[in-house]
Amino acid sequence: MNTFSDSIATAFQLVLSGDPGLWLVVWRSLAVSSTACLIACGAGVVLGAWLAVSRFAGRGMLLTLLNTALAVPSVVVGLVVYLLLSRSGPLGFLGWLFSFQAMVVAQACLVLPLVTALTRQVVEDADRSHGEQLASLGAGKASRSLLLVWDERYALLTVLITAFGRAISEVGAVMIVGGNIEGFTRVMTTAIALETSKGDLPLALGLGLVLLAVVLLLNALVAGLRRWRERADSAQTALPGAVSA
Repeated sequence: MNTFSDSIATAFQLVLSGDPGLWLVVWRSLAVSSTACLIACGAGVVLGAWLAVSRFAGRGMLLTLLNTALAVPSVVVGLVVYLLLSRSGPLGFLGWLFSFQAMVVAQACLVLPLVTALTRQVVEDADRSHGEQLASLGAGKASRSLLLVWDERYALLTVLITAFGRAISEVGAVMIVGGNIEGFTRVMTTAIALETSKGDLPLALGLGLVLLAVVLLLNALVAGLRRWRERADSAQTALPGAVSA
């Protein structure tokens, strides 16, 4: 391939022809990132909602640590997970190093602070708006946090998309704990890095196109859900006036 246009054309051919090597990497990437996001979002939403409604000594320090964790480089997360899962590490008995499970753990650890911090902010803003009303009706901290999470569920979809985008675009951590083994632990980002270094630009571009398409599709779904929710809310607001008329 001598020109960029030739590489792009070949990349589209690889994607549209269903190249097995390319799509195997794509499905593995989606499986790893989806599993990691489900784990991280399940724990992060609960923890973030609890932090939003709770007030206790040391909360400010905990939030500072949480915000600091957002800036931790992915290679550092990968190194920590590597040490935990290595033969001499405390979790070495699991035998997960250089496996699907290791990549899921690394991405979940990377995404968890992000989900927790964003959920805490969304729920805390909602708590300022109508948290006192819920408390006056007898809702405790646990029930109040759950009610606010449900009330802000469409806003939290954006958190889910952000978390998935962070996970699926990660390179350093999965490279360290997964090893980029062909047919086993190679995902889109590590394959793009490898193929680019080898000079196989069509395959790297093909994987990049699929990655962009996945993120675009998810954002389109969230935008569609938001518009549907806005129309539903508008219809419910207009309904009493229509009935009284």
